[in-house]
Amino acid sequence: MATGQETQAQGGTGRTRGRPRSFDRATALEKALMAFWEHGYEATSVSDLTRIMGIGAPSLYAAFGDKRSLFDEVVQVYADTHGAFGDRALAEEPTAREGIARLLREAAAQYTDPAHPYGCMIVHAATNCTSADVEALLRERRNANIAGLESRIRADIAAGVLPAGTDAATLARHAGAMIQGMSQQARDGARREELEALAEIAMAIWPHD
Repeated sequence: MATGQETQAQGGTGRTRGRPRSFDRATALEKALMAFWEHGYEATSVSDLTRIMGIGAPSLYAAFGDKRSLFDEVVQVYADTHGAFGDRALAEEPTAREGIARLLREAAAQYTDPAHPYGCMIVHAATNCTSADVEALLRERRNANIAGLESRIRADIAAGVLPAGTDAATLARHAGAMIQGMSQQARDGARREELEALAEIAMAIWPHD
């Protein structure tokens, strides 16, 4: 018969001889995501995580590594789930203008959804953080998002959808600033309708042929 410690270890290392995990990994990750999203990296302690995830510290370390490793995984999960609406909008809409307009509309809905913490985790999780590595991770994510916007805009310029003189870099950074600002305003209590109105104004500056 396995001891309690053996059961915890098996829960952290995967399936062993058909024994089930002692916890659901995906559920635990989602709970950790919500904690980091709400409180940020710095203010979320390992003891907070074990309580929220419903597992012991040995299981946490065995399954996810240390707090930083867990956070790295959470950031990827966020990008693939709650934060994936931006990539979908750019990929599915026929033009950069339509893609970014949709992105901003969906950001207004996502950032004010009471089903989870307000705003964007990639924007807020490093607030008051003393870890340079964590700050760099999220900064790189934000900059990569802006670079993706710029690339989409440049493609439309090359295709003649946008005027040749369009400043792709500035237009992309403007959209990035709107997204980040909407996230902060959602944290401060702005309603979805208010953010949707901002999105409409933001698109009004776009150049026309």
